[in-house]
Amino acid sequence: MKAVVIASVVSLVLALLGTPMFIRYLVKQGYGQFIRDDGPTSHHTKRGTPTMGGAVIILSTVLAYAIAHLVLWNPPTVSGLLVLFLMVGLGAVGFADDYIKISRQRSLGLRSGQKLIGQTLVGVIFAALALQFPNEGLRRPASTHISFVRDTAIDLAFAGPIIGMVLFILWANLMIAGTSNGVNLTDGLDGLATGSSVMVFGAYVVISIWQFNQNCQTNPGVNCYDVRDPLDLAVVAAAGTGACFGFLWWNASPAKIFMGDTGSLALGGALAGLAILSRTELLIIILGGLFVTITLSVIIQVASFKSTGKRVFRMAPLQHHFELLGWQEVTIVIRFWIVAGLFVAAGLAIFYGEWVVGAP
Repeated sequence: MKAVVIASVVSLVLALLGTPMFIRYLVKQGYGQFIRDDGPTSHHTKRGTPTMGGAVIILSTVLAYAIAHLVLWNPPTVSGLLVLFLMVGLGAVGFADDYIKISRQRSLGLRSGQKLIGQTLVGVIFAALALQFPNEGLRRPASTHISFVRDTAIDLAFAGPIIGMVLFILWANLMIAGTSNGVNLTDGLDGLATGSSVMVFGAYVVISIWQFNQNCQTNPGVNCYDVRDPLDLAVVAAAGTGACFGFLWWNASPAKIFMGDTGSLALGGALAGLAILSRTELLIIILGGLFVTITLSVIIQVASFKSTGKRVFRMAPLQHHFELLGWQEVTIVIRFWIVAGLFVAAGLAIFYGEWVVGAP
């Protein structure tokens, strides 16, 4: 448990103190945000604000995780390293996208196909490795079983291990793409994606600690959790929580820095990794309900326009619709945070309720 506290505090301090240093560096280099012409006109005042701040979140999370293990002299686990790999890998894809936008002063960075290839490559490596590395109890970081609050009876390896691995890789990549792009679409208003991510990371700290206390490897029982490294997942989640909190200090309205695709893809990837390795794959749909809602608003808008020529919302993603209705940016962010918190509370209630119902 000490590692969880150390990781959260260290990441908070690193992000809180490191972000202004990074802002000064970006300003000196002239790395400012390029604003889309077709976006809300109120956003034009944000042009030139330093971006790629997600690099601070990633670095703070990774360093805090490493420091927590060094202080306690505990070796890292495969599960923890896999989530960090997914976070760093997707962050690198986002960084490439941000850098192209800034260097060429345009709203288009990587083309959608290039970005998808990068996300898929990182996701395939993560998924393939997640089914390896059994521990002494033969438990692996991930499972071919589809999970909700734990593994269900639906096994992707119904036709053998090879088919199971292929289907799992496809399933994991679907989750990773959905979660990372969901956070990416939520980004756009000062502090919105960062504050919402804090809540989901915090939920995974609670979930992973609970799974550690009720783990089948150390506390076998009727309703125990068959997760390989739950405590180390809590350390990663705590590091992510602290890093987001520290970054939010500077990202809150009016933002001194944006996370960019570097941060949004990395945060989404980390949340997907936590969901997969904690065996709560479908629960992330509820915990990250705000991300899902905003993603659906884009899907609905595109589908409606292509099929009928009419738009359901004044602008998608959803947060921009409310901007055009006249809501102040801070009002939208706070109200969306409330919605995100309600989704997280509902997810945690379902997680705990399932344990209570199944407890002997």
